[in-house]
Amino acid sequence: MGAARAVGIITLVVTAVLGTAYLLGRSLVPDPSRTDTAVTATGADHPEYADQSAPIDAEPDASRSPDAGPDGSQGSDEHAQDPNIGPMGTRVSTGTAGVALTFDDGPHPDYTPQVLAILRDYHVTATFCVVGKNAQAYPWLVEQIVAEGHTLCNHSWDHDVALGARSPEVIRADLMRTSEAIRAAVPDAPIAWYRQPGGAWTYSVISVSRDLGMAPLHWTLDPSDWRAPGASRIASSVLNAARPGSIVLLHDAGGDRQGTVNALYRILPELAGRFEVQALPPRGL
Repeated sequence: MGAARAVGIITLVVTAVLGTAYLLGRSLVPDPSRTDTAVTATGADHPEYADQSAPIDAEPDASRSPDAGPDGSQGSDEHAQDPNIGPMGTRVSTGTAGVALTFDDGPHPDYTPQVLAILRDYHVTATFCVVGKNAQAYPWLVEQIVAEGHTLCNHSWDHDVALGARSPEVIRADLMRTSEAIRAAVPDAPIAWYRQPGGAWTYSVISVSRDLGMAPLHWTLDPSDWRAPGASRIASSVLNAARPGSIVLLHDAGGDRQGTVNALYRILPELAGRFEVQALPPRGL
């Protein structure tokens, strides 16, 4: 009986030691890398990812990529050393000493003509991220955008912030429908850029946009004009934060954009006095 008891005790001790070693080994093995993270817009919580989303009722997810830095300029580790590359490999800089103004959600019959007139007065070109249904409704404005030397960017059919979470087939159909509406107005115009509404990037929407020949375009500087804070605050935000290479997010539709229009009268002369201000290359970088 004594020998059997001793064997039992030894067995229990060995089992406990082996179990402890197993758990310790598991704790030292890193979790596998995730490939399904998404950068999402959250408005007030993360203004660096915020894009005006008035055309839809749904609010974007409040989560954000753990790879994104506090200024939204850092993407995955493979791009961490490239200041031109941001969330999930999106473009966040012009790659030059110049600054690029981008206008989202248009065209709009009230605000886009005013924006175009002011840009013309100051001899500045910009990039217009066009919503497909608006391009279909106002094709003459798309024509004018191109005729005056500005660059076009696909901004989805109806500003669907959740588009990136949908199937690749749905994403592809949406982006193609938008490009077709744009080309119905300007058949030969290049569309080399895609901007996801809300900045809600996912690997699926990036993959599809690239497959369709469009580079994913994010931004460096968001003055939150989509909140309509007034011309003075919009202008001050842009002028105080602009740096060489900045891509500035502005809006010519999606709400009352008169504040943005009025801010341009201050932004353009001061910005042009410090930087070269021009559209992103129409055929991409």
